[in-house]
Amino acid sequence: MTFPWLTIIGIGEDGLDGLNPTARALIAGAEVLVGGARHLAMVPDAKAERLMWSTPFADSRDQIEARRGKKVVVLASGDPMWFGAAATLTRWFAPSEMTVIAHPGAFSLAAARLLWPLQDCLCLTAHGRPLDALALHFAPKRRLLILSEDRNTPARLAELLADQGYGASSLTVLENLGGPTERVAPGAMASSDLNLVAVDCAVTPGRRPLPPGPGLPDDAFSHDGQLTKREVRAVTLAALAPLPGELLWDVGAGCGSIAIEWMRLGGRALAVEPRAERAERIARNAAALGVPALDIITARAPAGLPLGREVPDAIFVGGGVSEPGLLDICRAALAPGGRLVANAVTVEGEAALIAFHAAHGGEMTRLSVARLAPVGGFHTWHSAMPVTQYVGWKR
Repeated sequence: MTFPWLTIIGIGEDGLDGLNPTARALIAGAEVLVGGARHLAMVPDAKAERLMWSTPFADSRDQIEARRGKKVVVLASGDPMWFGAAATLTRWFAPSEMTVIAHPGAFSLAAARLLWPLQDCLCLTAHGRPLDALALHFAPKRRLLILSEDRNTPARLAELLADQGYGASSLTVLENLGGPTERVAPGAMASSDLNLVAVDCAVTPGRRPLPPGPGLPDDAFSHDGQLTKREVRAVTLAALAPLPGELLWDVGAGCGSIAIEWMRLGGRALAVEPRAERAERIARNAAALGVPALDIITARAPAGLPLGREVPDAIFVGGGVSEPGLLDICRAALAPGGRLVANAVTVEGEAALIAFHAAHGGEMTRLSVARLAPVGGFHTWHSAMPVTQYVGWKR
C-alpha cells in the first residue's frame, strides 16, 4: 500500500502540546517541514528540511512539487480546510497524494468562547480579500465570524459597518485563540494580527437595510440616468435566472445594476461599458454594494466583447441592442443552455428584438410601469417608458 507523501496538519496557538499523538509522530518523522515562520518555530528540534511559504503564495507550488516522494508535512493554522492552506493545496495535488489532520480552528474556538452555535453563524475572511466584499453579508440579527487580515481589520470593519447602515452592531475581538495570550474583548481594538472579529449585526436607527436582491431601490445606485429601473430590473433578473457561480455578461452596463444584483445573488459577472466615466461609476457601485470583484471592460460591443475568455452562462444586453450583429454574436458566445435577455426602449431597438425573435424564437414581453405622483393637491399615475424584453435560450 502506498501512503500519501504530503500531510497537512492543523496546529493551534498551543503548538505541539495541542496535537494528538498521530500528528506529533508525523511531524517527528517528516523529511520536509513547510509553513510560516511562526508555525515552524513551534517545532524547534526537528531535523527535517524547513521550507518557508513563498511570496506570492502560489510560488510555493513548485517548491513542494520538487520534493514529491519525500515525507512532506505542511503546518497550517487550525482547520486547514477552512480558509486554510489545505484548501489551496487540494487544487495543486491529487487527493490520493494528501492527508489532512484538522485541529479546532478559529471559528470553532470563537463560537465556544462566545457561546454562539456555530451552525447559526456566517463564517467569513478578510484575509487577502477586499474588505468591501463583507458588506454583502450584513443583515439584521445575523452573526458573523470574520478572520482578520491584521490588527487594523477590526477598526476598518467597524467603519464599513457604520457606512453601510450597521453602526449599531456589536463587535468582539478574539485574539490568539487557544494560546497562552488569548484575549476576548468587546469593541474594535486589536493588539495582535492573529485575531477574529465577531459581529452581531444591528441596523442603525433610521437606515433601511438592503436585501440581497433582486430589485434594489434605484437610489442604491449612483447613475446618470442610465439605470434599469427597479421593477424592470427585478423582471430582468428573473428572466436571467441567476445560479451560484454562473457567469453573466452585462453588455452596455450603464451603472452596472444588473451585473451587481446578479453577483449579490451568488454569481460572477463581467460588465462591458464603452464610456469611461460610467465604467468608473460601475466600480464604485460594485464596491459600495459588496461585490468589488465585478470585472469591468471599458469598450464598445460587439468589438469589445471578451470572446476569447470564459464562456458566459447568461448575457444581458441593456444598451446597443440595435447595433448590427450584436445579438447574434452574444447568442453564439453563450454556453449551451445559456440565457440571452435584451431590453429595448426605442423603436429601433424593439425592431431589432422582433427580427431576432423571428429568426431564433424565444419570448417577447412588453413591460409598463406607472408610479403615483402628486399633481397640485391631487395624485395621478405617471407612466415610465415601456420596455420591450426579449428572452431566449441556447439549446
